[in-house]
Amino acid sequence: MAGMVYLVGAGPGDYRLISIKAVDCLKQADVVVYDRLADDRILQWAPDEAEYIYVGKASSNHTMKQEDINQLLVDKARDGKTVVRLKGGDPFVFGRGGEEALLLQENGLPFEIVPGITSAISVPAYAGIPVTHRAVATSFAVVTGHEDPTKASSNMRWEHLATGVDTLVFLMGVANLPHITKQLIANGRPAATPAAVIRWGTKPEQRVLMTTVGTAAEDVAKAQLKPPAIFIVGEVVRLREKLQWFDEPKTHPLFGRTVLVTRARSQASKLTARLEQLGARVIEAPAIRLEAPVDHYEALDQSIARLSDYQWLIFTSANGVEHFFNRLLAAGKDARALGYAKIAAIGTATAEKLRQYGLTADVVPQEFRAEGIIEALKGQLPAHVRILLPRAQEAREILPDKLREMGALVDVVAAYRTVCGEVDSEALKKDLLAGAIDLITFTSSSTVTNLVQILGSAEPLLPVKTACIGPITADTARQNGIEPDITADTYTIDGMIEAIRQAF
Repeated sequence: MAGMVYLVGAGPGDYRLISIKAVDCLKQADVVVYDRLADDRILQWAPDEAEYIYVGKASSNHTMKQEDINQLLVDKARDGKTVVRLKGGDPFVFGRGGEEALLLQENGLPFEIVPGITSAISVPAYAGIPVTHRAVATSFAVVTGHEDPTKASSNMRWEHLATGVDTLVFLMGVANLPHITKQLIANGRPAATPAAVIRWGTKPEQRVLMTTVGTAAEDVAKAQLKPPAIFIVGEVVRLREKLQWFDEPKTHPLFGRTVLVTRARSQASKLTARLEQLGARVIEAPAIRLEAPVDHYEALDQSIARLSDYQWLIFTSANGVEHFFNRLLAAGKDARALGYAKIAAIGTATAEKLRQYGLTADVVPQEFRAEGIIEALKGQLPAHVRILLPRAQEAREILPDKLREMGALVDVVAAYRTVCGEVDSEALKKDLLAGAIDLITFTSSSTVTNLVQILGSAEPLLPVKTACIGPITADTARQNGIEPDITADTYTIDGMIEAIRQAF
């Protein structure tokens, strides 16, 4: 039985500009054939077990010829596979999607077209340049900047394009810019006409070069701008002065800066999203990975079996909450098993995780660390109270020690452990030493110690600014020879983000 091919537009660069239908197609893919311009994070929506085939094309460097790509789609569909052909922008806007669809049709294979947001409109929009504007531009044209070199003659009608259209958007035209601008001027477009070259539009790496038709080629060469970029010509370019928003420092203070997130990949999404909202380019290098404790939950399971023995449960992290309840449910129990036990939570994130299980913490200290919970519990604990403390296998002993000094009977059980994450240490070290990373975020002591271990020493980290979620993490950084530049006053992701925002 023949498979199905979806020719999917991945949008201009920002992975969040992909359509809901495109995501639905990716979720059911057996094979993903993808381009250079597609953000790799788009691939997260496809199944892990799918086959991924990269066919990206850079200038003068084609991984696979178009004819071979066309045949590849046919072959995979004939094998009964669901194929997603993921293309930057829109498949039918200089994406050669028509050629791929025609061969599928000739072979009697089913296909669908899933349009994408084209860079011709979205990239200027992210630069604050509308392609049309009342009283300024009532027409626009999208033009290839790189015609098929095998054609006997050009289809470009420069005599009409140059003056017959208000706004001209050239795609893939950087290398051919001297020819484009020469033709525009020769056919009547004034050399002083405003123009802009926009590289990596819609992405945190976006760069906008304001120029004119007459000076564009020289300015691009001087600035050493490389593809991918678009070239836009017309009076609408002047509107960027008032409509600039994406790379506006007041609203996106981290624009143009690269931030390294060291949190576990499963937990990094919130921090990454918040940093991106501030304009940052984020590199995720998960220095930690959460795993089952060494005893494979034996101690935790035994404590859950006699949960009625405890008068208090103290959770020190959202991870501790999640792993505890996973084991509770695995034992065939739910929150009712806690009975009349009271609950303390260190931090608002931990308290929020408890609320997801229908529980409200009795105590949430003002200071989100062990010292805070000790202070908050003074005078609340009866003599010989039994306390269960499910936490990370690696943690400070100050909390159980102080509780025992207060007369409590404390069972400390490992709910999870943190181990070194999988990071390309050589590539990361190269970026650090080259100054390609502007800020490193540490959200726990283990992210500090593990990253140092991954890199072999703290030396590559020393020239780079660092942000720590709180004083404990900051102290760990200092113990490793790293002096933090930013330490959050509120020991949460939101508090850390606010501290970073104020620093920049």
